[in-house]
This record gives sequence, structure tokens and C-alpha cells, in this order.
Amino acid sequence: MSDESTAAEEFTVDELAARAQMTVRNVRAYASRGLIDAPRLAGRTGYYNREHLQRLQLIRQLLERGFTLAAIERAVQNTPSSAAGHTLDLMTILDLPEDGGDEVMSREDLAALAGVERDDALIESLVGLGLVEKLEGDRVRLVDPAVVRAGASAVLLGLAPETVIALFPVLRSHLRTITDTFVREVVTELIQPFIDAGLPEDDWPRIISLVESLLPIASQVTLGIFRSEFRRSIDVEIGEQISGFGTDRAHPSETR
Repeated sequence: MSDESTAAEEFTVDELAARAQMTVRNVRAYASRGLIDAPRLAGRTGYYNREHLQRLQLIRQLLERGFTLAAIERAVQNTPSSAAGHTLDLMTILDLPEDGGDEVMSREDLAALAGVERDDALIESLVGLGLVEKLEGDRVRLVDPAVVRAGASAVLLGLAPETVIALFPVLRSHLRTITDTFVREVVTELIQPFIDAGLPEDDWPRIISLVESLLPIASQVTLGIFRSEFRRSIDVEIGEQISGFGTDRAHPSETR
């Protein structure tokens, strides 16, 4: 690599902070804690490279996900610098929006999706569940449009909006149990050997491809099981209703 191309990959601390969307003060603070390696010095100027940038971007994303700085410090200091870029690739896959990402609309349009009158209390409930985000003025962002639109369709079928909203935490809780179990098995059988091997550089593409492939597989399995169980529940409910109906019809004749 030529000196010119190498220089193109280096940044001053101000440039690094801007690219990482951080303040220079934070960059220096993370450096003092050993979260990024020391820069290359040329006179009194320090020059940072792409690995520094990727490490800072990883720190920022982990902070945004709610990890404490202490937890990040333990993880980062036990991970090779080159792993930061690959970890960012994994996060990008996990953060890819479904069907075009979020949607922005007015509160009236949101109510129209379900065929009901605007009700700000219901919208606040959606906000509390993390499905909708309030914007300036009278507009909202659908954080998970597929879920919101599915709920609106259920309301159009005749279910009360309050009933549909109340179902969401129940579904999320049970699905979280399923996904947590699935992920634990994947980590134990497929990811842990990679970690135990020291995160070998040449194995990262396989791990990234693995995670990318598992997302649709897990979705298809979950949907398939749900459909089967949904049909079973309907069959059971219909059977109980028919049995009850037959009992109610037979009872008057028995008393004659």
C-alpha cells in the first residue's frame, strides 16, 4: 500500500470524532481507558486509522443499545481490534429494516388504518409499547410497521383496539422466550467454538453468513408453528362451542 493511500485512511482526532459521531472529549476519554489503541504520532499530531473508527462506532452502538460503559470496556478489551469491523457488520444485518423500514404518517391516518376514530390515548399505548414514536406536530412514526398494520387489520375484523393492544405484550413475552432459547442453542453449538478459537479472522465471513441465514429460518419456523397451533386452537374452540350448543339444545327436550 502506498503512503498516499495509507494517509487517506488516517484521521486527526477531530476528524475521527466527527466520523464516529462523538465529541473529541469522549474520544480522548475512551482512549485514556484503553478502549482504543494509541494513535500513530507524527510530531505532536496523532493519526488514527479505520480500526480506531470502527472501535468507536462499535462503542457508540453498544451504548445506544443500553450497555454500560463498564460492560463495554470488559468486552472491548478482551476482543481483537480487527473484530470491531466484523461486529459492526453483524449489527448492520440485525438492524436491517423490514419491508422498507419505518413509516411516518398523521395520527388520523394511523387511526384510519384500523377504521376507527382518532384516539390519542390508544396512540399513547402504542408509544408505550415501542411500536409508535411521536414526532413534531401531528405526525407519528411507525417503528414496526408490519406489527402495527397487522394489529390494524385485526381491528378491522372487529376486535376492539384495546384487545389487540393488550395482546401484543403477551405475544412479545412468549416469543422472547422462544427466541432466547433458540439463540442460546445457536451460540452453544455454532458461535462458542468460534469464540473459543480466538475469533479467527478467516472464519468471520462464515459467522456473518450464518447469522444472516438464521434470521429468515427462525422467522419461517416460528410462523409455521404458530399457524399449526392457531388451527389447532380454532378446532378446539369450535368443538367446545358445538358441544355446548348441543347441550343447550338438548336440555329443553330432556325436561319435557
